[in-house]
Amino acid sequence: MDYLLHIIILALIYTTLAMSLNLQLGYTGLYNFGQVAFFGVGAYTTALITLAGYPVWFGVIMAMTMAGLTGFLIAYPALRLSGDFFGIATLAFGEMARLWFLNERWLTKGPMGLPGIPRPQWIGDGVDSLPWFLLFSLVLTLLAFWWLKHLTSSPFGRALKVVREDEYVARALGKSAVSFKVRAVVAGSTLAGLAGALWAHYITYISPNDFTLQTTILILLCVVLGGKGTIWGPVAGAFLVIFFQELLRFLPIPSEFNRYLAATQGMVFGLVLIILMLKRPQGIIPEHRN
Repeated sequence: MDYLLHIIILALIYTTLAMSLNLQLGYTGLYNFGQVAFFGVGAYTTALITLAGYPVWFGVIMAMTMAGLTGFLIAYPALRLSGDFFGIATLAFGEMARLWFLNERWLTKGPMGLPGIPRPQWIGDGVDSLPWFLLFSLVLTLLAFWWLKHLTSSPFGRALKVVREDEYVARALGKSAVSFKVRAVVAGSTLAGLAGALWAHYITYISPNDFTLQTTILILLCVVLGGKGTIWGPVAGAFLVIFFQELLRFLPIPSEFNRYLAATQGMVFGLVLIILMLKRPQGIIPEHRN
């Protein structure tokens, strides 16, 4: 039962992370391959703040704020590029962020990571706290879902889709494509910061190895598999991917091949992502088009 609670908590965290990317990829058409960087910024921000003795709620708020601010600072220069070049720029930023976490040992402790990250006092530690942390994650994920649902169904959300389909039409309607893209990046980065904060306080230990290209592929797979540009797609995709990932642990793999499991898993997810984008780009839950 405890293991099932663990998987559901992970799925909720990745649901929030997938929703953050879906706002940019699915609704705005921005292929952001550096979303894991904002995930990391949120995790490290709340870890450093709470380890310094401040309360968890303050760490979570600051994690979202710092991730959103980072998204704003990156969005303007990156959005001068378009198409594949924007994707390459964000991919480079994601790797730069990981290297920064790795090398700035005075702050992040480099490859040793940050252990002992506290959970909210009312949750406590240990296995007995899993139901309470599940409730904590569920409430924050539902709030993020509710906010995104209202955002994407508002005139702002409809304008994002216009920008995605044709920027020239958006300009003809008096909409600034760059302004909408920047706001989408900031909103998505803020949600990624929330996911990072949940990750840090649940695992209670973070290191640069948590924010690699494999995590980026995993997030993309959640969005594409579930259905980009839909509100329920990232939810379905995240739960399917996380449950499938955990099922791989029970495969009868010889012990001498265990060291190759992570690399093989990344290649399998990458292959599935390519096949989905070629064969069923609309995902499990297709976007409703009027």
